[in-house]
Amino acid sequence: MGPLAGLRILDLTTVVMGPYATSVLGDLGADVIKVEAPGGDPIRRVGPSRSGAMGPMFLHANRSKRGIVLDLKTAAGRDALLRLAATADALVHNLRPRAMERLGLGYAALAEANPRIVYANACGYGQDGPYADRPAYDDLVQGACGIPALMARSGDDGPRYAPVNIADRAVGLHLAIALLAALRHRDRTGQGQSVEVPMFETMASLVLGDHLGGLSHLPPSDEGGYARLLAPMRRPYATADGHLCVLIYDDRHWRAFLPLARGAALEGDERFATQRGRTAHSTAFHQAVGEVLATRRTAEWTDLLGAADIPFAPMHDLNTILDDPHLTAVGFFETSQHPSEGAVRSMRLPTRWSGSPPSPALPAPGLGEHTEEVLSEIGLGGREGTA
Repeated sequence: MGPLAGLRILDLTTVVMGPYATSVLGDLGADVIKVEAPGGDPIRRVGPSRSGAMGPMFLHANRSKRGIVLDLKTAAGRDALLRLAATADALVHNLRPRAMERLGLGYAALAEANPRIVYANACGYGQDGPYADRPAYDDLVQGACGIPALMARSGDDGPRYAPVNIADRAVGLHLAIALLAALRHRDRTGQGQSVEVPMFETMASLVLGDHLGGLSHLPPSDEGGYARLLAPMRRPYATADGHLCVLIYDDRHWRAFLPLARGAALEGDERFATQRGRTAHSTAFHQAVGEVLATRRTAEWTDLLGAADIPFAPMHDLNTILDDPHLTAVGFFETSQHPSEGAVRSMRLPTRWSGSPPSPALPAPGLGEHTEEVLSEIGLGGREGTA
């Protein structure tokens, strides 16, 4: 059942951000109904697929949902959605608000059908600003909030995007949190409302939380940026046979590391004696530590650092992480049979619950798989409104 059992959420989102948010809610027990246009969510066709309509990102971001097809450009499709909305707790979409208004599905129309509904808009930019009507994608938002510039400042490769849809997924979590908070307010007061979750502003707050630095002061006390995160040598260290992620963060870690350095001239180096000094001389510090770590094999350092309680972690790639002993022990990867894709590896929920443990309820749906089932629940026969 899961802790969110009893909530019904209409999911009109596509691609990554919105579907990721609603998959989290579905995994937690909500009845999420994914509403797709007749052509389907475009992310269905991204990446390898056995069926041709179930790429890996779609597969993972749309589990625990029922899937229906409605053509919202038709009167029948719009009416079917409004009838569904009358039975729902929330509707989530990532269309630009003016597009929803043109469809006759703005907040006022939904609130007329259901005054208690929470209407969540996952938009690119806040609707009061000059960027309101611009399209937004992960790369664009990363650039606008400074991630490529920070990448360039921390290395010699020039500006580049983080190789993860970090904006989509971070903002997706904010979307899920905001929706649940609005539902909590609704439960207390009986009042539904419209909630706007803009990608740009959300990611700007995330990035600047680390890097606003002295620009927080008026007048500024420095040029901003968290020096430790921007250190050019902040990267996994090479060992004698591979790489290892090591973080000598505080003075206790440094004192524990010195006996492992085997004669390296680090003990008396005053530059590294304090955390402030190690940050101020970060390039020289990382070089010195790197020279020490290169003298032993990864397995040997794993034993030594573990015994000294110095933070470290393996540097996995996309294949080795599948065999990580910790993830294996906690049962992180699960194998299931998908109706169209066959055997599928997926990730279980990362959280653990003592009283109401949730779990994925359904595999990602085929296009329109549950249309008849869902429409019949609101008294519509066949596939009314699907085309």
